Amino acid sequence: MSTTEGTDNEVRVSDLRRRGLRGRLLVLGPAFVAAIAYVDPGNFATNFAAGAQFGYLLLWVIVVANVMAMLIQSLSAKLGVATGANLPELCRERMPRAANLGMWAQAELVAIATDLAEVVGGAIALNLLFGIPLFAGGVITGVIAFGLLALQSRGHRPFERAIVLLLAVILVGLVSTLFRVDVEPAAALAGLTPQFDGVDSLLLATGILGATVMPHVIYLHSALTQRRLRVDSVDDRNFLLRIGRFDIVLGLGLAGLVNLSMLLIAAALFAGTGMPDTDTLAGIFTGLQVQLDDVAAVAFAIALLASGFASSGVGTYAGQVIMAGFLRRRIPLLLRRTLTLAPALLVLGLGADPTQALVISQVVLSFGIPFALAPLVWLTSRRAVMGPLVNHPVTTVVATVVTGLVIALNAVLLWQTFLG
Repeated sequence: MSTTEGTDNEVRVSDLRRRGLRGRLLVLGPAFVAAIAYVDPGNFATNFAAGAQFGYLLLWVIVVANVMAMLIQSLSAKLGVATGANLPELCRERMPRAANLGMWAQAELVAIATDLAEVVGGAIALNLLFGIPLFAGGVITGVIAFGLLALQSRGHRPFERAIVLLLAVILVGLVSTLFRVDVEPAAALAGLTPQFDGVDSLLLATGILGATVMPHVIYLHSALTQRRLRVDSVDDRNFLLRIGRFDIVLGLGLAGLVNLSMLLIAAALFAGTGMPDTDTLAGIFTGLQVQLDDVAAVAFAIALLASGFASSGVGTYAGQVIMAGFLRRRIPLLLRRTLTLAPALLVLGLGADPTQALVISQVVLSFGIPFALAPLVWLTSRRAVMGPLVNHPVTTVVATVVTGLVIALNAVLLWQTFLG
C-alpha cells in the first residue's frame, strides 16, 4: 500500500496529455516540494558562513552540489513513477531485515538533524523580526509546520501551492538583495575552480553538500511521484518522466539561484571586512543593516522565516515516509511532530549557539547521504525493479561516481578533523 498522502491517482495522465500546456502544468509540483529542502535554514547558515569567511572560494561547491542534486532527485522521482513505490518501501522489500532496520535508524537520525536545522532557523528568524525568545520561536515554527502538513488532507495540490508560495518568498527576499550588492565578477569566476583553504573550509564545504544534497528528500521525492496520477500505459510513464525532468530543472534551478545568492551576498559584503559575527545568522542580519539598510536585513529574516516554516513541514512529511516505508508502521502526526521537535527545542532551551548547531546538523546530514544514495542507484539500475525505465549504463556510472565522491569527502573531513 502506498505511503503517500492526498494522492490524486483518479486523474488520468492520458487526460492531462490531451490538455496541452495546462495539463503539463498540472503535473509540476513534486520537485518544488523537494527544492525547499535545498534552501532550508541549514543552507542559510552554511552558505552565508562560507561567503563571510572565505569569500568566493567555495562557490564551486554550491554549483557542483546543485548539479548532483538534480541527478539524484531525477533518479528518486523516476523510481516512484516506474515502480509505484518509494525508496524506503523498496528497501524494506529487497534488503535483509537487519540491514533494513539499520537503514531506518540512520534515516530517523537524519530526520532529527533536518528538523533541528529547520526549527532553529525559524526560531532565529522570529527572534530577529519580532524579538520572540528562541524557545518560543521554535514552538511556533513547529506549530506552523504542523498546519502546513494538515493541507495534505485536501490532496497534494494545496500543500504544493503553499510550499511554492514560501519558495517564492525566499527567492524574492534574497535575489532582491543580491541586485543591490557589488559582486566582483573575476573573483566569482575564480570561485568556480575547485579548491579548499584548510580544514575549516572543508568543514563548510561538507556542510554545504549536506545542506544541498539532503538525504531525507531523496527518500521523499520517490513518495511524491508514486501513484500521484493514474498511469495506463508506457507512454503515460514516459510523459511523466519528461515533465518530471523539467520540474526538477526548474525547481532545483531556483533553489540553486537562492544558494548562490546567499554566498555571493556574504562574500561581497562581509569577506575581509573584519565585521564581527558575520558567520552567524544574527550577525548576518546586523551586518546587512550596517552594510545596506533595514530593508535588506528584514528581507533576509523574512526569507529565513519562510524557509524554516516550509522546510519543517517538508521534513516532517519525509519522516512519515521513512517510518511507513522501512517499518510499515505509522504513528500519529502530532506525536511525530513532537518527537522530532524535541531535540531542536532542547538545543534552544540549553542556550547553545544556534548557528553552530545549524552547521553541525548539515555535516550530520552529509554523512547520511551515502545511505540514501547507494540503494537509490542500486535499485534504479536493476531492470527487474525499473522495467523499461531502468537507468542507462552511463547514468548509473555517473551516479556511482557521485556517491563515491560524497563518501570520499566525508572520509577526508574525518581524517583532517581528528587526525590532521
